[in-house]
Amino acid sequence: METFAGALKFVLPIFILLMVIELIVAKYKKKDVIKSMDAVSSLTSGLTNILFKTLGLTVYIFSYDFLLEHFVVFKVQSIALHYFIGFIVLDFYVYWWHRWRHQYNILWNEHLIHHSSEEYNLPVALRQTISDIVNPATFLLLPAAIFGVSLDVIIVLGVVMLFGGFWYHTQLIDKMGFLEKIIVTPSHHRIHHAINPIYIDRNFGGILIVWDKLFGTFQAELPDVKPVYGLTRPVNTYNPININFQHITLLVKDAWHTSNIWDKFRIWFMPTGWRPADVVEKYPVHSTKDPEKQEKYMPSASIYLKVWAWTQLNTTFLLMMFLILQIAVIPKTALFVYASFIFITVFSYTSLMDKSRYASLLEIVRCSFAFGIIYFYNGWFALDNFIPQGTTILSIYFILSALVSFAFQYFEFKAVEYTPFAGI
Repeated sequence: METFAGALKFVLPIFILLMVIELIVAKYKKKDVIKSMDAVSSLTSGLTNILFKTLGLTVYIFSYDFLLEHFVVFKVQSIALHYFIGFIVLDFYVYWWHRWRHQYNILWNEHLIHHSSEEYNLPVALRQTISDIVNPATFLLLPAAIFGVSLDVIIVLGVVMLFGGFWYHTQLIDKMGFLEKIIVTPSHHRIHHAINPIYIDRNFGGILIVWDKLFGTFQAELPDVKPVYGLTRPVNTYNPININFQHITLLVKDAWHTSNIWDKFRIWFMPTGWRPADVVEKYPVHSTKDPEKQEKYMPSASIYLKVWAWTQLNTTFLLMMFLILQIAVIPKTALFVYASFIFITVFSYTSLMDKSRYASLLEIVRCSFAFGIIYFYNGWFALDNFIPQGTTILSIYFILSALVSFAFQYFEFKAVEYTPFAGI
């Protein structure tokens, strides 16, 4: 947990700087590539993923430590070779694990959120999963273990991959000449996020594009086919927690509803999107047949709601950064209590963004949980040691947040039917 948290202190400022630069350049070029509420949703998803990874909640069927312990054959001495071998193996791992997550129903759930935005920009890169509870693909790192590549090298390269998979989520960079033949570029990855039939399930590479060209999954961006972004089954929500579990919820419902016993079993391992025939007929799901006629999910929102959404995002970010900075001293049980509060906060304010009629109720739950934490821990996790009257300031904020939620519900929202997992 602490290793990942330490890496974040270095990469997060870089990510934030690049997103600010993209926003400025987009404004300068008069390109409308960033939608306010969609960006809040993307950045919020990034917060939940960072929190999930910081807590180390993913279970690896084969840990890299296990592979190192049992399969080292050649102990490479050169540090440069460690990094070279590790990079090639890790990028190969990224390609295949990424490709498999697109190909099978049971794996698609943990990747769907990354494709859920109907925009394409740097914030979209942060739409990452909190549903990868089990990772069975670590065996793909076996070649690195055979050569004795250390875990430290893999961790450092993991941070490199994190950045390498971030920068090309932009529409502001056109094709990049000879680099198009070697690395994944913005042009390549725009194709990957598109739902145009010719572009679907192409360009899975992490940093190197050579794997796609080698294994037949490469597709160049065509001048006469503009990418349309999103999913063929739109999620229709800004709530990243809902999005994370949309697909698995649909699979569970379909497995329950189908009368075919064989279909109840095989649905999990069938190609992504496959549903039993009897379920398709009885329980149809909306899908985009023609990408050119896509209707984006953009509920009307006043400038006040947009400002409040950004305020909640930034406040949540600061609360999470306090957790990360104090991760070494906050007791483990308290860490999970703190994390639970962050997840409830995310669910609450993104439900407000969705204009859920239950948004105010969720905010009451969040506020009650917050004051329960303050009472039980005699303050907000030692915040008062760093900011005088920090707990008092937070308490005022929690009360204000609940009042603002009620104000939006009363003055701005129309009655809407709330579906916990929108789009299903």
